[in-house]
Amino acid sequence: MSRRRGIMSEQFKMELAKDLGIYDTVQKDGWGGITTRDAGNLVKRAIEIAEQTLANQTNK
Repeated sequence: MSRRRGIMSEQFKMELAKDLGIYDTVQKDGWGGITTRDAGNLVKRAIEIAEQTLANQTNK
């Protein structure tokens, strides 16, 4: 089974992890140590940021 290459940079994911309070878990156990809910929240937050960025670009 092949693994996909991530779309989000590692730095961006770490910033989101800090914002969501899961950074310590990621540091200790890696990304496999977070819950499915936390992973979903991370993706949800990334989408929100992308939508805000896109909206700001189209409003200029």
